[in-house]
Amino acid sequence: MSFENALHEQRAKASAFHLMLRPDNIGVITIDVPGEKVNTLKAEFVEQVNEVLLKAQQFPALEGVVILSGKPDSFIAGADITMIAACKSAKEAEALAKKGQSTLAQIAAFPVPVIAAIHGACLGGGLELALACHGRVCSLDDKTALGLPEVQLGLLPGSGGTQRLPRLIGARHALDMILTGKQVRARQALRMGLVDDAVPQSILLQAAVERVKQGWKPRRALPWQDRLLNGPLGRHLLFSIVRKKTLEKTHGNYPAAERIIQVVRSGLDQGNASGYEAEARAFGELAMTPQSAALRSLFFASTALKKEHGGEAQPHTLQRVGVLGGGLMGGGIACVTATRAGLPVRIKDVNEQGINHALKYTWDLLGKRVRSKRMRPAERQKQMMLISGSTDYSGFDRVDIVVEAVFEDITLKQQMVADIEQYAAPHTIFASNTSSLPISQIAAKAARPQQVIGLHYFSPVDKMPLVEVIPHATTSEETIATTVALAQKQGKTAIVVADRAGFYVNRILAPYINEAARCLLQGEPIESLDKALVDFGFPVGPIMLLDEVGIDVGTKIIPILAAELGPRFAAPAAFDAVLKDGRKGRKNGRGFYLYPAEGSKRQTRKREDSSIYALLGVSAKAHMQHAVIAQRCVMLMLNEAARCLEEGVIRSARDGDIGAVFGIGFPPFLGGPFRYMDELEAEKVVKTLRYLQQHYGEHFAPCERLQRMAEQGERFYP
Repeated sequence: MSFENALHEQRAKASAFHLMLRPDNIGVITIDVPGEKVNTLKAEFVEQVNEVLLKAQQFPALEGVVILSGKPDSFIAGADITMIAACKSAKEAEALAKKGQSTLAQIAAFPVPVIAAIHGACLGGGLELALACHGRVCSLDDKTALGLPEVQLGLLPGSGGTQRLPRLIGARHALDMILTGKQVRARQALRMGLVDDAVPQSILLQAAVERVKQGWKPRRALPWQDRLLNGPLGRHLLFSIVRKKTLEKTHGNYPAAERIIQVVRSGLDQGNASGYEAEARAFGELAMTPQSAALRSLFFASTALKKEHGGEAQPHTLQRVGVLGGGLMGGGIACVTATRAGLPVRIKDVNEQGINHALKYTWDLLGKRVRSKRMRPAERQKQMMLISGSTDYSGFDRVDIVVEAVFEDITLKQQMVADIEQYAAPHTIFASNTSSLPISQIAAKAARPQQVIGLHYFSPVDKMPLVEVIPHATTSEETIATTVALAQKQGKTAIVVADRAGFYVNRILAPYINEAARCLLQGEPIESLDKALVDFGFPVGPIMLLDEVGIDVGTKIIPILAAELGPRFAAPAAFDAVLKDGRKGRKNGRGFYLYPAEGSKRQTRKREDSSIYALLGVSAKAHMQHAVIAQRCVMLMLNEAARCLEEGVIRSARDGDIGAVFGIGFPPFLGGPFRYMDELEAEKVVKTLRYLQQHYGEHFAPCERLQRMAEQGERFYP
């Protein structure tokens, strides 16, 4: 064999694209990236796509081509974003986009019909490839999801997605998909015309082949509403509404959103060539923005965390889980364990009502999926059967880990540990969902303290992506690894944090909320305070957040923090009056805001409760600049985050960034507190803190870690 032939054979073997010609003269291209769990598109595939298309064209009798995945549960999960990190300039990133555009243009221009057979995740570059095909058939499987999530990385689809999608499904639906990055399921994709057919997975290839045999088909006509919006007047109205709504959500902090609107409009107003040119240019420029760099850093960090065990040990196999307490948290924990981890759950509560409450949590959540046709009633029944309950410990002798979610009382939690050691198996782990009590105290009387750990969820459990895993001094490595494994099975991102007051998330949150309280006591209106931090980039303001968490919960944590960590955590004394007035926040309809009663039609939204000002003895009038309010609150959070890293509360800056973004909504476009401090530079952070210290008090004194970093010009990330 010649050297050239050997080289060609080696390249063919390594190719991710394999062509097979069926007896009926239909080619099947299977995408199977070697050595990867899922298919992702890489820059080096350009040549491979060219080769496989060229090879297909060499068959004179070829009637058409079906493109499908060789992976069991995904089509193409997107493009490999490390390609973007390798780009040093906007021009390089623009060239990358143009390469993708021209490769997919070859599929679009192929002389016989090309049909994508989609099963599993079809996202980003994967959906762009499918859009370049002449038709799409997808499986009705729950794993099948189609979307363009690039906006979540501060980017836009760069291989033709901004141009092909609006023409296929109309600008209205396309903008909604591209601006939110949301994923649509099979039936929804069929309704909107994103796919031509949705069939059971078992006949997916057959359905795609039938589609090829039907030959060239005219594109489905858009509904009349979308045709109307495609006209000059309708388009002008649509884009002005979309731009206004987008700005309300992004507050100008996410440049990708504005560029998406511009690029989609450019293609519709000026034609294909102009649209593709604008898309590639915008992709290149966005790839170089600090917002995209920050969002990509979060993506890489969360991906890395999903692969970690929290230590050196391997986790034990998990087959059954126990939950103590059927309240809001217990119900949520049982729900994610059954519906995401697919594990049987046994709930123990003091009465049947608590168990029924916990079961209703999952039933209501799955009911929404059934009503939106995302789940069949039979599947809901199957998942509900994973959850059972009891008022005693029957069945607990077979559980591998018990998550305790009873109220914050150290004596009660210690009793729970003793009960589990008595009624559960010798290997059973006890994980406490506490937000304030030290894990060492919960484990103080345990016979097997090495199997006691903290597992702090955030409310609502089914929506919040973070958990804090809190080992105490004698928790074993196996217990840590097994607890992290449970969290990951539940679809959570887990960070391991030290057993110190407030752990990490609540510790950095407390000074932030306290400072907002001080601004309120200086006469700044509630809504003005909240707007200042929402404009900065938080999903909700600090006062509203306190209402959501529960004023009673917040007031329990603050004294613990102040006792262990010092007076800088002390809440303003005047705030005692709020709790004494019976205000707990959203949970009882009275906090800093007033909430409409359930089922009320007259009052549809919450509103500021002006009676709070008299209660606090202040006269409210907006007088502070929003930038100053945000600076005061955020700088305290940054200072405390740096202290947490210095004291070993968190293991790395990466964990601190993930904890803040996923736990309390620190602005993702800033990448987290540590990325943001690197962006500002330590010297500027210290100068700002010293300025605030002079004007507003000693609690702004910069921590030693930041002072040292400022002097030596250090960064948290190399």
